[in-house]
Amino acid sequence: MSIPVVLSLIVGLVLLVAGAEGFVRGAAKLAAVVGLSPLVIGLTVVSYGTSAPELAVSLQASFQGQAEIALGNVIGSNIFNILMTLGIAAIVVPLTVAQQIIRLDVPIMIGVTLLMLMFSADGELGRFDGLVLLAGSVVYTAFLVYQSRKESDAAVQAEYEQEYAGTHNRSWRLAMQNVLVLIVGLVVLVVGANLLVFGATAIAESFGISQLIIGLTVIAIGTSLPELATSLVACYRGERDIAVGNVVGSNIFNILTILGVTATFHGVPVSNAAISFDIPVMLAVAIASLPIFYTGNRISRWEGLLFVSYYVAYTAYLGLNAVGHEQLGLFSNVMLLFVIPLTVVTLLTILLRRPNGLTTAKEAQIARQQAQAESKSHPND
Repeated sequence: MSIPVVLSLIVGLVLLVAGAEGFVRGAAKLAAVVGLSPLVIGLTVVSYGTSAPELAVSLQASFQGQAEIALGNVIGSNIFNILMTLGIAAIVVPLTVAQQIIRLDVPIMIGVTLLMLMFSADGELGRFDGLVLLAGSVVYTAFLVYQSRKESDAAVQAEYEQEYAGTHNRSWRLAMQNVLVLIVGLVVLVVGANLLVFGATAIAESFGISQLIIGLTVIAIGTSLPELATSLVACYRGERDIAVGNVVGSNIFNILTILGVTATFHGVPVSNAAISFDIPVMLAVAIASLPIFYTGNRISRWEGLLFVSYYVAYTAYLGLNAVGHEQLGLFSNVMLLFVIPLTVVTLLTILLRRPNGLTTAKEAQIARQQAQAESKSHPND
């Protein structure tokens, strides 16, 4: 593995994150200039924008014939978003989960993940599959815009107003400045994606590691940095709903839009390893997030730590499997026979302590106030 290859990987990651930041900033401000509400901007423009690195990398990899990188990128990013992005954010400060996310967005995330698994069963995401996913993306975006107009939670509206409210100055000059920022960000994004795919492919070949593993780990982590940064900044500003909504929305867009576009332009082959393990893990993570969100409308620090520990275990499994380590069987047995069942029992115990089902809007408001009070009492946590 040569120095230019390593530099290509590092520079590609840096440019990818920088380009995504410029793209999201330009798109959000341009949307504000043309008059979109802060809530619509946060739920649609920003969620699409933070998924731009995944789209750039997946398309680049697909056009270069590296389809496994494109697939691994989406799967790995979705797993990283839930387990690491939300996990780290919750460790920093407990997160509030809005009712709509629990009742609607997480079930949709689970549904589209299951749909992806079904489409992948024949070993390929073809053009028809891609068109169906893209149609779902259009419907979901339209639904978000419609739903945002019915949002009645003043706290949620205030968070998005604070984060994404634009200037009242709607001059053409300001609009063109934002267009320029958006275009520059997009160009940097594409260049970064090209360098990242080149470096990752070279590293995979030099170490004899499959492109799927590289996509699931190195590239997935790199393309998920915008979501991580957005969620951490939202936590720092006390905007807990944004932190969670950004992750769930991005995961839905990753499957519907990114895989939809990639499969439509260039079919995506799906390996047996992805069908039998990685996609089911992504589905399991999506399903497991529901009871954690469900308990008290919040993600506590211990639940965040649980998320992070599972991501570490997942990447450890990938590493051991990639090198054919002799301890892989022992590691798998420990996870399957002890760690996962213990977690399931713990979550079921917590759920059974809530006989009345989902929290009411009043309970959700109390949970939000408790989280805000905890954040103020531990400003340095």
